[in-house]
Amino acid sequence: MKKLWSAVLWLLALICVFPILFVAAGSLMGSTEVKELLGPALSGRKGYVSWKLFPQYPTLKSYVELLVDTPGFFVMLWNSVKITGGVLAGQLLVGVPAAWGLARFSFPGRKAVFTIYIALMMMPFQVMMLSNYLMLDRLGLLDTLAGIILPAVFSTFPVFIIYRFFEGLPEALMESARLDGAGEWIIFWKIGIPLGSPGIISAMVLGFLEYWNLLEQPMAFLKTKELWPLSLFLPSIDMKQAGGAFAASAVVLFPALMVFLAGQDYLEQGIISTAVKE
Repeated sequence: MKKLWSAVLWLLALICVFPILFVAAGSLMGSTEVKELLGPALSGRKGYVSWKLFPQYPTLKSYVELLVDTPGFFVMLWNSVKITGGVLAGQLLVGVPAAWGLARFSFPGRKAVFTIYIALMMMPFQVMMLSNYLMLDRLGLLDTLAGIILPAVFSTFPVFIIYRFFEGLPEALMESARLDGAGEWIIFWKIGIPLGSPGIISAMVLGFLEYWNLLEQPMAFLKTKELWPLSLFLPSIDMKQAGGAFAASAVVLFPALMVFLAGQDYLEQGIISTAVKE
């Protein structure tokens, strides 16, 4: 029975990994080989799509064309870096103190505020899109990167993740620090942040994966193509440039994959903490 379960898990793992192998193989194929395999899907000719996990004639031509002959790619790469970095920095400055306040201080309406946070977290972007659009228009932030970054800075999801970690810190430790003369700021900086760092890191990892692949907000709020992030670069590629599309997908996937692997342990802790009821 144990071997059967292991085989099932390996099969599921291969199914999950197959899209990555698909992209990696496609990025190393020449345009002729890609068109031959995917011709029925790309050109509409009769027949069935086929695929190989190992290119017949591996080549880096698609990567060279993307990284050397496509300057617009680097413009969009820099836009993605600015959006993702700006959002994560803002969430650290706003979300961490907010989570600490909700977790460690008692004040009238605390439960109601946290309930509102949860309700906002469950609302999809489509529900808030019109109100966000009108607000950004009034502030003059439409068609700017700030219009993408600012609403995301005040996202409720990182607050929810970090709140669970801060809430689990022992109150006796805080009282001991107060008896030693530590103020609330010192307790937050010297005790809260170090002990709550797994929650902060897990929130940042999840934030990176979300905002590195952000799609709907840039489509709704950005009109100037020079401001587009990489997430809008891929849909703009002509299907005739299939090799370039595979190479671009691989390059975009690499940072997200590295961040996920580096923060995998923290993500597991974050998932466990959010599953614990109050």
